[in-house]
Amino acid sequence: MSESQSISAASSGTFTIGGDLTVNRLGYGAMRITGKGIWGPPADKAAALATLRRAVELGVNLIDTADSYGPGVSEELIAEALYPYPAGLVIATKGGWERPGPGQWTHNASPKHLTEALEGSLKRLRLDRIDVYQLHVPDPAVSFEASVETLATLREQGKIRHVALSNVTREHIERARAIVPIVTVQNRYSFADREYDYVVDHCEKNGIGFMPWAPMGQGRKVHEAIQKVAAELNATPLQVALAWLLKRSKVILPIPGTSSVAHVEENIAAARLELPEAAFDELSAISHPPVSLRG
Repeated sequence: MSESQSISAASSGTFTIGGDLTVNRLGYGAMRITGKGIWGPPADKAAALATLRRAVELGVNLIDTADSYGPGVSEELIAEALYPYPAGLVIATKGGWERPGPGQWTHNASPKHLTEALEGSLKRLRLDRIDVYQLHVPDPAVSFEASVETLATLREQGKIRHVALSNVTREHIERARAIVPIVTVQNRYSFADREYDYVVDHCEKNGIGFMPWAPMGQGRKVHEAIQKVAAELNATPLQVALAWLLKRSKVILPIPGTSSVAHVEENIAAARLELPEAAFDELSAISHPPVSLRG
């Protein structure tokens, strides 16, 4: 890869979310700019702010976050770093978890909580409307339809432009689409974690964006095959993993996260990495058992 000044997320191509929000396919995930355990402020706030600004400088115009990251910290840092927002920047956030402490996540997708979560996100992000608002996870104690209907109502009120889902099955997607248009789905997915292949295919068939999280199969040792491909292409394993995702489907919108300027430059350089067909097939043949994680 050549020098950082020639790097641009625009090299990843574009996708239009919901028919009216065209973004560069390689985005940025803002979970890692919080403290340890996705809790509290980052150890180096200046680095977190600089990373957000650098991502946008390099053409990222899709940033994914959630009210539970911090909680609230990620959204506040995005606003501090980037407000007033540049034209065309799409911020996608989520609601549906509560955070009792570091590393702890508890379900709450009740209508009351989702309404309060949305209002909190609007305030922290300094917005009148969220472009893409995602149900973070279905709540086993709450009717899925009740959760989605709440977001549909908030959309009718003009507080949400588009409704989206996260951590769902194809059945969830279709149940939600019976209530309100769904523009993106965010699930755990990578070359080494193909549990949701069928969801990617369903999204592609229906023109729904798919935002994969844990692009390296988070929490696993990097597989020998991706190290081999990376060495052959003079790239890093993460760049290869991102290039695999971009090649896998035109609806995939990778959102790698980091709190380092150097790493965000490395990630965005993957936008122009051409993955040979043989390498793509080799990586596609690799699969590991799924790991339960938060996105």
